Amino acid sequence: MWKEISVLISKEVTLEWRQKFALNGILLYVVSAVFITYLSVGAKQGNISAPTWNALYWIIILFSAVNAVAKSFVQEHQGRQLYYYMIASPEAIILSKIIYNTGLTLILALLGYGVFSVILGNPIQDQGLFILNLVLGAMGFSASLTMVSAIASKAGNNATLMAILSFPVIIPILLMAIRISKNAMDGLDWSVSADKLLTLLAINAIVAVTGYILFPYLWRS
Repeated sequence: MWKEISVLISKEVTLEWRQKFALNGILLYVVSAVFITYLSVGAKQGNISAPTWNALYWIIILFSAVNAVAKSFVQEHQGRQLYYYMIASPEAIILSKIIYNTGLTLILALLGYGVFSVILGNPIQDQGLFILNLVLGAMGFSASLTMVSAIASKAGNNATLMAILSFPVIIPILLMAIRISKNAMDGLDWSVSADKLLTLLAINAIVAVTGYILFPYLWRS
């Protein structure tokens, strides 16, 4: 199965490279959103607080992840899905999507962090904790949004359905990520964030395992 996953991930990278406009559009969205934030909240005068920086960062990353991951199954037309059905297992397909989308979301999160740091300043005191939080947040966003994208694709790519289904899963991940980021900003010891990190990791595992179990039934429908 891992050979199938590696081939499918390679396919995703190739398609993304061919359709540079999609990735470039998302990158432009991240940079533009940060710059608009810079102009809107008085950051030029140094008026942006650490909690505001934290909340705005994760909101922008969330919407960037939605834009990046939503097309996971939307761009797969019926003929291509039938081809995948014959050559790969559904478990390999969903895992390859989750792994690829995690990498893409993490790249966007790191880019957003860099742009935020340059334009709005960097209030993070514990960089290691913050980066670990980014990785777990990217995994959570990707796993949940990938599965929801698969469900929405079976319902005619209904964007409203995707928003409704993803909301209950995304909100706990977002709130936990914001709390861990606040601890990283305050420079608190890792032990303070240990329970939150474990909770976030558990949510990610539950979402990924649920998708792994349920996707084969969805794929056959």
